[in-house]
Amino acid sequence: MRKIIATVSALALAHVAYSALPANAAESSKHITVSGVGTSTVTPDAVRFFASVSVIAKSNKEALASASKSATAVRGALRDNGIATKDIKTSSLTVYPEYNYSQDKGQELLGYRATQSFTVVIRKADNAGVVIDAVVAAGGDALQINGVAPFLLNGAAATEKAREAAVADAKARANSYAKYLGVSLGRVISLTEVNAPVYNFPVMAKGAAAEDATQIDLGETEVTVTVTVRWGVN
Repeated sequence: MRKIIATVSALALAHVAYSALPANAAESSKHITVSGVGTSTVTPDAVRFFASVSVIAKSNKEALASASKSATAVRGALRDNGIATKDIKTSSLTVYPEYNYSQDKGQELLGYRATQSFTVVIRKADNAGVVIDAVVAAGGDALQINGVAPFLLNGAAATEKAREAAVADAKARANSYAKYLGVSLGRVISLTEVNAPVYNFPVMAKGAAAEDATQIDLGETEVTVTVTVRWGVN
């Protein structure tokens, strides 16, 4: 029973199909369909980071005004470091009362907290550490860095390499199955492409930096392309 299950799984994973009509049917109706996978590894060329300024004050108005002042300083630092306005996006803006809870005093109003959050795209990944340091200096203690995500902004070249590898993989599989079936591959009847998700694998970033400077480790990104190709057989 285990042997049968393993065989079926292997065929399903390879996405292989072979069909042949009776001998008197048209020769072109015979075909083999195979899926191939190609992967290209590349270093991310951009960084997306998430930051917010958060201030507590005696009133909503004071809190929002103070948070806005810090946010303006953050925007200035971003622009001074080459970040375009289109790459700075406000993701949230909140103002709400903040309370402290204790058994002795129960609910006690501490003040009103205003928070503005940003999503920022740094299109030159090598500048990410410098930009983030400038933002922290501008925002001061009101600033919070909520996350950093290296990503591939221009993946055309990596996708092309993955596509080439996927077609080669599919052809190798098809030739293998044709050999086992005692037939030979004919012309390509159809090809369908599916781009798989991008996966990140962290490695140490290259380049030296000052000991107290922020360094963003870019890692590597795998771009995967899957193609399904149908060949006629002779």
